[in-house]
Amino acid sequence: MGTGGGSFRVWDASGILGDISGAPLGHCKDSLAGCSDALLFAGTFVKSAALPDLPRTVTLSEDAAPGARVAELAVSCSNASSSPQVTLQRVESGVPTGSNVAPLHTDPGHPFNPIAISADGAPPSTFRAEVTLRAGAELDAHRVNWYALMLRAACPGEQEVTGQLYVQVTSGQALRCDLKFASAGGDVVRVSANVAPRAPLYAVRAQPPGGLMFQLRNSGTPLTLTRQGLVLAPDGGFSPSKDTQTFRLEIDVMDRRGQNCSGAVTVEVRPSSCPRVTILAPQQDVLVPEGIGPLEVVTQVRASGDNVRYAILAPTSPALFTIDEMTGEIRSTRRLEVVSAHLLVRAYNALQPSDQDSAVLNVTVRGTDQRAPSCVPALYTSQVRETVSPGSPLVTLRCTDPGGDEGSLRYTLEGPPGSRSHFHMEGPQLKVNTTLDYDTEAMAAVGFHLTATIVVTAGGQPLRSTRVPVLVTVLPVNEFTPECPNGIVFTVSETAPFGSSVGRVVGTDRDHPPDSLEYSLEGGTGPAQPFSIDARTGEIRVVGPLSPPRRAGYRLTVRLTDSHNDVDPGNRRSRLCDVAVRLQAVPQRAPLCNPEVQELRITAGTGSWQPVTRLVCRGDPEGTTLSYAIVGGNEDRRFRQEGNVLSYIPNGLAEPRTFVLLVEVWGNTGSPRRSTVLALVVHVTPRSTPAPPSTATLHTTLRKEPLVVRRTELAWLPPAWFVAVLTATGALLLAVLCCVAHSVLRSSRKPSEVLLSESSRDAAAQSSALEEERSRPAARGPSRLSAPRPFDGRARDPRTGRDYLFDSVTGARRWI
Repeated sequence: MGTGGGSFRVWDASGILGDISGAPLGHCKDSLAGCSDALLFAGTFVKSAALPDLPRTVTLSEDAAPGARVAELAVSCSNASSSPQVTLQRVESGVPTGSNVAPLHTDPGHPFNPIAISADGAPPSTFRAEVTLRAGAELDAHRVNWYALMLRAACPGEQEVTGQLYVQVTSGQALRCDLKFASAGGDVVRVSANVAPRAPLYAVRAQPPGGLMFQLRNSGTPLTLTRQGLVLAPDGGFSPSKDTQTFRLEIDVMDRRGQNCSGAVTVEVRPSSCPRVTILAPQQDVLVPEGIGPLEVVTQVRASGDNVRYAILAPTSPALFTIDEMTGEIRSTRRLEVVSAHLLVRAYNALQPSDQDSAVLNVTVRGTDQRAPSCVPALYTSQVRETVSPGSPLVTLRCTDPGGDEGSLRYTLEGPPGSRSHFHMEGPQLKVNTTLDYDTEAMAAVGFHLTATIVVTAGGQPLRSTRVPVLVTVLPVNEFTPECPNGIVFTVSETAPFGSSVGRVVGTDRDHPPDSLEYSLEGGTGPAQPFSIDARTGEIRVVGPLSPPRRAGYRLTVRLTDSHNDVDPGNRRSRLCDVAVRLQAVPQRAPLCNPEVQELRITAGTGSWQPVTRLVCRGDPEGTTLSYAIVGGNEDRRFRQEGNVLSYIPNGLAEPRTFVLLVEVWGNTGSPRRSTVLALVVHVTPRSTPAPPSTATLHTTLRKEPLVVRRTELAWLPPAWFVAVLTATGALLLAVLCCVAHSVLRSSRKPSEVLLSESSRDAAAQSSALEEERSRPAARGPSRLSAPRPFDGRARDPRTGRDYLFDSVTGARRWI
């Protein structure tokens, strides 16, 4: 086969698509691979990788609309990140000649758009090229039925390839009109006579749609045929008639290929069932007072019917009046003087302008006395108590009309709705309409001032009026007694200090201002009622010591007294409220004793009983009365406990003996009882038995840190010289303590004996003092008491404010 021309056959997967004769082989000379997916040239097979879908033949109907898709092709690149560029290089067209296509020639006015590229997605290197018809494209298979599109594809960095797409244009459908429209009698449409002007009545239909032209063959009809095939009502609507009106239209339909069809439509206009437009008063005489301003209503024309509109037909100049098209109100266009005018007014149906009616108006402008009525008083102010009953008169106006017609005066009330609703007019008399409740939020919102305006209007034209301002101030009345809250019960700790808050009594009062109460305590404040109450807040506080052992609570009476609820300050109301104050018991803790374990040595003496030691304990809270009892180890009842003093009862003990006593200490109040048990080891030596090597009473104690209670109270501040003296005394005491400690460390006695000696000195001293008080004979042997133990601490008594020295081991004190 030569390169100058020839014929070839196009194949696809389904077989032969068609024969192409006379197509020059020059279309494929650039790249054989780009001509088609499979080309058969003398047994040679070439595969294209860039345009695998070409060459290809597609069929397109001549009825295809502009923008329709002609074909969709695959475009691939070797590099997945590259985007190909496909262009329409050339378009050739041909017409049919027998069974073959005439030689193709270049068609610059071809109906195709530039190629559109989109990503295919799978695989990434494949894209889709879309061929579509351009806007306004018109295909005609009788003129051109074959197109050859040369497509060029280029990928970045790769060789360009070309391919051919063949488009075969087939004949479209024959033009067919709607069956009823194309029938011998044509289509029929029935409408009412009151349809709106230019309303669509009928639409001519034909297949296939698009590119159709419509032409009306008959004339002399008021109906209109549009380019879209719509039949419209007349511009002025149908004329009203009692008979049915008939209009026939004969219409030709033609497409762009010259095919045509025709038909007819008959429009039957039936009489409207709606009433005709009728003016209620066809002639009016209107009197207008002189001086009426612009755009003020002079009169109104009323007409019955549907979709009624109004217009002034005459006179058109000078235009002294204008009419509202919708309502028929006639207004002045400027300030009127004495004049007479004749107006011709038309009322018509907006959808059927032929449905109309007219009226004649004779307008006369005459001069009048324009002075407004005069009233006494011209301004009314008053103060009214809130308890004034509805219907009570407030003021009666005395008004006169300069025209001498007082009987035509009308009285109306204007003003804010919140104030105006409290009053009403009965002729010239202003009366209370509703209760003037001073205690409402609405009354407080207007500041307890009600304002209104009495409008006095005289008859005639124009209307003349006078306004009388009204200001009413509502005064409060103390109407309600304060109310107590239900079940006032407070609980306070029985050890609550001075100034502690017990609770707050919150009374209520419905008078305005709300809850403006004063509080007082009936019976005052005293030992029997150790409380006070704040006169403004109602808060109750503790102002004295409470007595929980004698009572479980208090019953208080609080008086609530309102204030500022009446114009008269002396008009006050009060109520008594019962308040219960319960005392909450404080859990009692076990007494604290120092020391809790003691070892004592005594020599049995003579007499009925012999003091051994005095227990140092204190209760919690401070001042609690303590009780003592021996609960164990009291063999043969040789010991007795009286208060905090432990005594030994001599009964002729022959040999030394050791007793281990358990003494329980508890407070006298509280349940359950909380107690502390002390362990006392007492070594008793008979007087006839030789004394042990040590002459001092020996006892062992467990050292505890002293409990320091700090309480801030009003106290006397000493002068500077007193502070200096006290400082020097403390320094001297510290030096003495250091010397004593040094001597103890250098003592040759055993450490245990030293400790026992130091811890038992105070107990021996106390026993000796008790013996001397009872004037018993002195001991036979040498004295076994050692020198008194020095004090190792200093503190201040919180009640008296005096300073004292104390021993942290024995608890002994000495005032300074």
